[in-house]
Amino acid sequence: MSRRITLDEFIVSKQKSYSESSGEFSGLLRHLGIAAKIINRVVNKAGLMDILGSEEMMNSSGDAVQKLDNYSNQLMMEYMANSGICAGIASEELDDFIAFADPISSRSSYVVVTDPLDGSSNIDVNISVGTIFGIYRRLSPEDSPLQLSDFCQKGKDLVAAGYVLYGTSTMLVYTYGDGVNGFTYDRGIGEFCLSHPNMVIPDHGKIYSLNQGNANEFSDQIRSYIDHVSNKNYSLRYVGSMVADVHRTLCKGGVFLYPGTVKNPQGKLRLLYEGNPMSMIVEQAGGMSIDEGSNRILELPVTSLHQRSSIIMGARKNVEEVMSFL
Repeated sequence: MSRRITLDEFIVSKQKSYSESSGEFSGLLRHLGIAAKIINRVVNKAGLMDILGSEEMMNSSGDAVQKLDNYSNQLMMEYMANSGICAGIASEELDDFIAFADPISSRSSYVVVTDPLDGSSNIDVNISVGTIFGIYRRLSPEDSPLQLSDFCQKGKDLVAAGYVLYGTSTMLVYTYGDGVNGFTYDRGIGEFCLSHPNMVIPDHGKIYSLNQGNANEFSDQIRSYIDHVSNKNYSLRYVGSMVADVHRTLCKGGVFLYPGTVKNPQGKLRLLYEGNPMSMIVEQAGGMSIDEGSNRILELPVTSLHQRSSIIMGARKNVEEVMSFL
């Protein structure tokens, strides 16, 4: 049996493929992998650490903050700050971005955007949750303070994006813009090991994923699409964690939808922390990602840290099928 390739080894091998690589970006990816291991450990022990349930407060996006949201956000911020190779971070759980002030971090070329714990309301009932991250190259000079514009960049300008799925096994999936690779956490050696090289989404699948309980608030076009796939005997699968639902879509094909509603006409998912990173991964795997206006998600202008967007992503033929109704 061939020896397993660890995440660190894979990142280093990729770094050697790019003559312009300084190693700073590779180091940042490795540190994100370590932060994921720490969050994974906390998620697995959540019931023993008094961090289940709600904090009885709302975050900047208007969602109820779970205790584990807060815990994971603090872990991610602290670990990125201590890495020395991240200039700043913007999180779904923060009102504003955080610029790291120490002399080494402040000169870093990269910033991180993250949803530290996606689907956290599921943790109380032991259902899969995840972490989403994206990496941008900062636009401001490295000897000046970070600006809002360093974070509010289009998705097509992402240098890398990834997610971690804390499920029956823990997986880290990421792209550097040259395909998608998945790594499964081996608890025995404490490392993420390459398990899903060159992930490619099927062209088509018979699974659709959305919160159909909100159907009365969807547009006529989305309701017509739901009627269409129901008549074709597509299977409805919805976990309520974007990472888990998109991961299934990536592996099996089909489509994930989070359309606008009467209450949230622009959609509910955050473009910066969820829409753009996940769209980069889906596109790199050969799929498509659009909003309800049939606009490519990665081309949408980002004007604020907590901007929302409707999302339709998945296998190319499935997304095109939805587009025919839009």
